[in-house]
Amino acid sequence: MKNEVNKEYANNLDESLKTEQPLFYRVIMHNDDFTPMEFVVRILERFFFMDRDKAVEMMMEVHTAGSTVCGIFSKDIAESKIADVTDYSRMHEHPLMCSLESE
Repeated sequence: MKNEVNKEYANNLDESLKTEQPLFYRVIMHNDDFTPMEFVVRILERFFFMDRDKAVEMMMEVHTAGSTVCGIFSKDIAESKIADVTDYSRMHEHPLMCSLESE
């Protein structure tokens, strides 16, 4: 009986560990050939609260490396930032994309 309880506990523990969600997520901005650099800087200032120098540095990272991490947030905040950036970009007719990656 004791072994059965221990096995059941171990199985439940294994399942809970498998389904545990990461606490934080990276928001990654991706380069494209159409979005102006100045618009990317504006996005970084407006949605990620970067000062001008940091925003320019991050924009150049996106431009040269193809992508960069804009910030690390809880899942809800990260998804909200991606939606806000996407909506704002489409409103201004730019294809700028961000994605989510677990930490």
